[in-house]
Amino acid sequence: MENPFLDDGPDIAGALADVAHIADLLQQAAREGRAVSYSELLMMLGFRFTRPNMRALCKTLDAVDREAAARGEPPLAPLVVRESDRLPGQGWWVSRRDYQGDWSGTEARSYLAGHQQRAFDFWNDRP
Repeated sequence: MENPFLDDGPDIAGALADVAHIADLLQQAAREGRAVSYSELLMMLGFRFTRPNMRALCKTLDAVDREAAARGEPPLAPLVVRESDRLPGQGWWVSRRDYQGDWSGTEARSYLAGHQQRAFDFWNDRP
Protein backbone atom coordinates (compact mmCIF):
# COMPACT_ATOMS: atom_id res chain seq x y z
CA MET A 1 0.00 0.00 0.00
CA GLU A 2 1.43 3.34 -1.01
CA ASN A 3 1.30 6.28 1.37
CA PRO A 4 0.76 9.61 -0.46
CA PHE A 5 2.41 11.48 2.41
CA LEU A 6 5.67 9.61 1.89
CA ASP A 7 6.01 10.44 -1.77
CA ASP A 8 9.74 10.81 -2.50
CA GLY A 9 8.54 12.60 -5.61
CA PRO A 10 10.26 15.06 -7.91
CA ASP A 11 11.10 17.67 -5.25
CA ILE A 12 13.05 15.28 -3.06
CA ALA A 13 16.36 17.05 -3.68
CA GLY A 14 14.89 20.44 -2.83
CA ALA A 15 13.14 19.32 0.34
CA LEU A 16 16.12 17.39 1.66
CA ALA A 17 18.44 20.32 0.91
CA ASP A 18 16.25 22.96 2.59
CA VAL A 19 18.71 24.07 5.26
CA ALA A 20 16.40 26.68 6.80
CA HIS A 21 13.43 24.31 7.14
CA ILE A 22 15.51 21.49 8.59
CA ALA A 23 17.16 23.93 11.01
CA ASP A 24 13.70 25.13 12.08
CA LEU A 25 12.59 21.56 12.77
CA LEU A 26 15.70 20.85 14.83
CA GLN A 27 15.46 24.14 16.71
CA GLN A 28 11.93 23.15 17.72
CA ALA A 29 13.17 19.74 18.89
CA ALA A 30 15.89 21.52 20.90
CA ARG A 31 13.26 23.78 22.50
CA GLU A 32 11.40 20.62 23.49
CA GLY A 33 14.61 19.12 24.87
CA ARG A 34 14.57 16.06 22.66
CA ALA A 35 16.56 14.31 20.00
CA VAL A 36 14.93 12.97 16.83
CA SER A 37 15.80 9.87 14.85
CA TYR A 38 16.89 10.02 11.24
CA SER A 39 13.67 8.31 10.21
CA GLU A 40 11.56 10.69 12.34
CA LEU A 41 13.18 13.73 10.74
CA LEU A 42 12.73 12.27 7.27
CA MET A 43 9.07 11.60 8.10
CA MET A 44 8.67 15.23 9.24
CA LEU A 45 9.95 16.21 5.81
CA GLY A 46 7.49 13.85 4.12
CA PHE A 47 9.91 11.09 3.15
CA ARG A 48 10.39 7.50 4.09
CA PHE A 49 13.69 6.26 5.43
CA THR A 50 16.01 5.07 2.71
CA ARG A 51 19.81 5.15 2.61
CA PRO A 52 19.87 7.74 -0.23
CA ASN A 53 17.42 9.97 1.67
CA MET A 54 19.49 9.64 4.84
CA ARG A 55 22.72 10.50 2.99
CA ALA A 56 21.09 13.59 1.47
CA LEU A 57 19.79 14.59 4.90
CA CYS A 58 23.26 14.18 6.42
CA LYS A 59 24.77 16.54 3.85
CA THR A 60 22.16 19.11 4.78
CA LEU A 61 22.85 18.61 8.50
CA ASP A 62 26.47 19.59 7.80
CA ALA A 63 25.22 22.79 6.15
CA VAL A 64 22.82 23.45 9.06
CA ASP A 65 25.74 23.25 11.48
CA ARG A 66 28.04 25.41 9.34
CA GLU A 67 25.40 28.14 9.22
CA ALA A 68 24.72 27.80 12.96
CA ALA A 69 28.44 28.14 13.72
CA ALA A 70 28.63 31.28 11.57
CA ARG A 71 25.88 32.79 13.76
CA GLY A 72 27.54 31.66 17.00
CA GLU A 73 24.89 29.01 17.67
CA PRO A 74 25.51 25.45 18.85
CA PRO A 75 25.30 22.63 16.31
CA LEU A 76 21.96 20.88 15.77
CA ALA A 77 23.18 17.70 14.04
CA PRO A 78 23.86 16.00 17.41
CA LEU A 79 20.08 15.97 17.91
CA VAL A 80 19.67 13.53 15.01
CA VAL A 81 20.26 9.96 16.15
CA ARG A 82 19.71 6.36 15.18
CA GLU A 83 16.57 4.75 16.57
CA SER A 84 18.48 1.65 17.62
CA ASP A 85 20.87 3.22 20.12
CA ARG A 86 19.99 6.95 20.13
CA LEU A 87 23.48 7.89 18.97
CA PRO A 88 24.47 9.78 15.80
CA GLY A 89 25.76 7.90 12.80
CA GLN A 90 29.33 7.46 11.65
CA GLY A 91 29.42 10.70 9.65
CA TRP A 92 28.92 12.80 12.77
CA TRP A 93 31.57 10.95 14.73
CA VAL A 94 34.29 11.11 12.07
CA SER A 95 33.96 14.89 11.90
CA ARG A 96 34.78 15.23 15.62
CA ARG A 97 38.17 16.76 16.29
CA ASP A 98 37.79 16.83 20.08
CA TYR A 99 36.78 13.20 20.60
CA GLN A 100 38.79 10.08 19.85
CA GLY A 101 36.85 7.41 21.76
CA ASP A 102 34.45 4.69 20.72
CA TRP A 103 31.28 5.75 18.93
CA SER A 104 29.13 3.76 21.34
CA GLY A 105 28.99 3.15 25.06
CA THR A 106 29.08 5.34 28.12
CA GLU A 107 31.84 7.69 26.98
CA ALA A 108 30.12 8.33 23.63
CA ARG A 109 26.77 8.92 25.33
CA SER A 110 28.34 11.38 27.76
CA TYR A 111 30.09 13.27 24.96
CA LEU A 112 26.88 13.40 22.91
CA ALA A 113 24.83 14.49 25.93
CA GLY A 114 27.06 17.55 26.34
CA HIS A 115 26.52 18.57 22.72
CA GLN A 116 22.78 17.99 22.94
CA GLN A 117 22.50 19.90 26.22
CA ARG A 118 24.19 22.94 24.68
CA ALA A 119 21.55 22.96 21.93
CA PHE A 120 18.72 22.44 24.45
CA ASP A 121 19.99 25.26 26.67
CA PHE A 122 20.54 27.67 23.78
CA TRP A 123 17.14 27.14 22.14
CA ASN A 124 15.15 26.70 25.37
CA ASP A 125 14.53 30.42 25.84
CA ARG A 126 14.28 31.46 22.20
CA PRO A 127 11.04 31.66 20.23
